[in-house]
Amino acid sequence: MTIAGLLKKIRVPKLVFRAVQGLFSVVVLALSGYVAHWYNTDTLTSSPTQINIMIFSGILSLISLILLEGVPRIFPRFAHPWEFLFLEFTNVVFWVGSGMSLTVFLSRLLFCRGSVCAAAQTNAVFSFVLMGAWLNTFIPLAMDVFKGIGRKSAPKMSGAKDGMKETA
Repeated sequence: MTIAGLLKKIRVPKLVFRAVQGLFSVVVLALSGYVAHWYNTDTLTSSPTQINIMIFSGILSLISLILLEGVPRIFPRFAHPWEFLFLEFTNVVFWVGSGMSLTVFLSRLLFCRGSVCAAAQTNAVFSFVLMGAWLNTFIPLAMDVFKGIGRKSAPKMSGAKDGMKETA
């Protein structure tokens, strides 16, 4: 059996990925908050932009999770697959960008010791895990949307009314 065949048999439910996204977003927020607090209180400089972007990415993830899982259940009329696809893609981009920027920032430090450095390094690892989790929910949604499965109905022409014919 090939690896592709094995991967087709293994299906992880979407809610498992949503739980991972939510839990790890809270972990990233806690670690980023710890590093930002250390910079703001124990040094003469403010927290680096890379840490602030991680905080923003964590908040964006939590808001996105609320929208992605709450809107279809509470307001199904407002649930549109293209908007959800945009939210998923935005999270993937922010987690890749914030993880890369934090990794480059940490690699250029002259010294990195102690619990603050360990928290920042762990933060970088969690950002890439979150990128993978968001990618695992983005790809199936993108496939469904582009195949047309995600659409509820065919797009309508502008100005056309259902059941009425134009008269001359």
